[in-house]
This record gives sequence, structure tokens and C-alpha cells, in this order.
Amino acid sequence: MKIDGVFSGGGIKAFALIGAYEEIEKQGLEFVRVAGTSAGSIVGALIAAGYTSKEIYQLIGELDPQKLLDARKTLIPFKFAKWLLLYWRLGLYKGDELENWIKEKLELKGLRTFADLPPKVLRVVASDLTNGQMVVLPEDLEKYGISPNSFSIASAIRMSCSIPYFFEPVRMRTAGGMNILVDGGVLSNFPMWLFDKDKKSRPVLGIKLSANEYEHRKHKINNGIELFGALFETMKDAHDSRYISKRHAENIIFIPTEGILTTEFHLTEEKKKALVHLGREHARQFLNRWSY
Repeated sequence: MKIDGVFSGGGIKAFALIGAYEEIEKQGLEFVRVAGTSAGSIVGALIAAGYTSKEIYQLIGELDPQKLLDARKTLIPFKFAKWLLLYWRLGLYKGDELENWIKEKLELKGLRTFADLPPKVLRVVASDLTNGQMVVLPEDLEKYGISPNSFSIASAIRMSCSIPYFFEPVRMRTAGGMNILVDGGVLSNFPMWLFDKDKKSRPVLGIKLSANEYEHRKHKINNGIELFGALFETMKDAHDSRYISKRHAENIIFIPTEGILTTEFHLTEEKKKALVHLGREHARQFLNRWSY
């Protein structure tokens, strides 16, 4: 059966999304259109390109996480330089290697720009800090005077994955000036709402890397670092939590991944497999009772 799908952000925890996708394939479900934020945009793009779950696991599993941590070269020792990079470049790592990697994998399937895909087959979310608004790519590019069809899919994924302070934001120059774009999760980490704007011709299935919205883990706030973490998590989830009703929750696979950091790029092979298994099992339990 053909369905549409939405993948949440979650950084390195995206291995759980791959496990869920494996079970979805196993049960004979096929995605026609996909949407995602951050890590979810990577998985969504690879699915739109035609990769299977096993191929995606192999691609991401073979990727050297250290290669993605492409800090700018400087003569200053990194522990001092990182503060300068945060101040002047707004991120510890450039993010170019991430964009180059996804570009290479998409080109193997003949995808370069959004013109290579049917309309609305792939949509990703980014956050425009300059104008204080959410951006849905590729359609919102027209607001910036940019043709969606000529825009690189890999560049859109790069925007959606620009975790604040970790990766440098994307600077997009337009006729109206310079625009600073960061991770879509700042404003919508799980854009299930995207398909509400369209006429629903197929069931929409969401895969979210968190516990059920009605069982949200309470934040412990005892110091400034915990305050920042709680602030960011609340900001990231507030829009989506308000949107997801119990009716929508009936079409969402919730995968609790507490205990693993979004930027924990040094996962052991055992942890990767555990995340895949977690995603697979939660998807199996959900799909066995899903009434679509």
C-alpha cells in the first residue's frame, strides 16, 4: 500500500528511523511523498531517492562521523579557537562535509536539484533566523526570489541539519540581503502538519524520535547548562506538541530514545544496532494495530 511519511529530527539517533523504515518496508508499505526535519530530512531524502532501509543503514553506517566534524583550520589551539569560531562563524563545524556526503549519495540516484523529483515528493524544514520564520523547502524559496527547481537538494538538507552552535548556519544571499538559516528543529522538529494542507489521497504515517507527546519526560533544571538544554528542547517541541492531537497520535510511531545525545557522533556499533532494533520493534508493535 502507498502512504506518505514524516520523519522527525534527532541527530545521530536517526538509526532508529532506519529501523522503523525497515519494518515499514517489511509490511509492504511504500512511501510516495516524504517530509522531514534535520536528521529526518536526510532519511527522507534517501527514501525519495529510492534507497532501501538496508542500503540507508549501510550508507550511514559506513560514514566516518569524524569526517563530518569539519572544523575550520586555524593556528590557534582548538580549545581556544572554538570560542572564536562560535563568536565569528556561529558554529564549531562548517557542515560542508555533511552536504558533500548527501550530495554524492543523491547524485548516485540521479538527483541534484528539486527539478529531479516530482512536486512535493520531498519537503524539508529549516529555520530563518534573519526573518524569524519557518521555511519549507523547496516551495518557500520563491519568497526569496529563488527558483525551487534550480535549488540543490543537498543544500536544503544542509540547512535543515544546521544544529545551532554545532554546525555553522547557512548564509543564503538574496536580493533582499543575507539570510541566516539553521536547523528546522528550532521551529518544527516533526512537520506532520505539512500534509494537512494537502488533499489526503493516502494515509500519512509519522515516525517521531520521542516518547508519546502525552508522556513527555520532565526536565530537571538545577543549573545553567540544564536550563539551556530545557529551553532548547521546549522551543524545539512546543510547536509540534501543540499541533499533535490524539487523532494525529494514532498515526505516529513514537520511538523513545532518551539517554543518547543528538550530537553523540561516536556511537559504538552496538549502540547503532540497538537503535535500529528499537525503531524496528516500535514500528512493528505500532503497525500490527494501525488502522489506516
